[in-house]
Amino acid sequence: MNKLYLGIDTSNYKTSIAITDANDEIVYERSEFLEVEQGERGLRQSVAFFKHSNALPLFIEEAASKVDFSNLAAISVSTRPRRVEGSYMPVFLVGENAARQLAAVLNAPLYRFSHQEGHVHAVLTSSSSELLNEHNDDSKCIMYHLSGGTSEILLCEKDTEGYSTEIIGGTKDISIGQLLDRIGVKLGFPFPSGSYLDKIASKILETREGKKSSVQIKAKDCYFNLSGLETQAMRIIEAASEDEIESEIEEYIADIFIAIAKLIFNTANESGAKFGVNKVYIAGGVAASSTIRELIKEYNAGGDISIIFGDARLSGDNAVGIARLGRINYENK
Repeated sequence: MNKLYLGIDTSNYKTSIAITDANDEIVYERSEFLEVEQGERGLRQSVAFFKHSNALPLFIEEAASKVDFSNLAAISVSTRPRRVEGSYMPVFLVGENAARQLAAVLNAPLYRFSHQEGHVHAVLTSSSSELLNEHNDDSKCIMYHLSGGTSEILLCEKDTEGYSTEIIGGTKDISIGQLLDRIGVKLGFPFPSGSYLDKIASKILETREGKKSSVQIKAKDCYFNLSGLETQAMRIIEAASEDEIESEIEEYIADIFIAIAKLIFNTANESGAKFGVNKVYIAGGVAASSTIRELIKEYNAGGDISIIFGDARLSGDNAVGIARLGRINYENK
């Protein structure tokens, strides 16, 4: 029998399901953002719970129509944001309850992980490096988790179940994803807005000479604040005329992306040197930004620290990392 592994992830903004095989190849995947009303900057947990409850059964039905569920060796699910005591969000109950039912019906083992562990493993198994692979002895790295609600710099270590993580830096107020989403919504883009701003920044930087920025994000001991930059951005947008929205605001958006890339580059080198780690991985929805990827590639040329992005498609919320972690736990049982 060709053993397959199913993973489920119901984060606050995206419903995801994935099935992978014994070689970690993706057999089936579906991942979609929950609908957010125009002008809104997010969803209440109760609303997100309801939307997940409607979407997930459809995803499972579609997967069952394309994959023989009798080949599922294990079911895995994210049940909380982080693997620490007290970490909890109601939306994860949607995925956990569905996973429990599937495991019972299929008589398959059920493995529970944190949402963050799924992010970490998806990027590590989609990059060219084998660091933290179960066959690799070097089991420690630094991982940036940059998503809609999280901007954390983590010291990650592989263990028998998944990954233990220690926060060694990150935001002290709003996340990078929140900053981009709030600016985007203010400009009239749908939520989440990062991809729309990314396209604007990419267009501007294609023709701009040099990569200097009027925006700076200062960090101390790898921690930083972004709410001041949000306030500044809102003032600039509110004061701009319609013509400026097409010119000065777009230039300002490009400046913000440059500042974010420099922040990641500088803190990656600082944290890498501090903890004696020479590989830094970037995960989360923000890591899918082509602008940030290209800028860091330029900054990092010939550097001592390797800053590594995984598959852009797997950078955001998805269940692929969860399914692959399930395989490891099944094979090690």
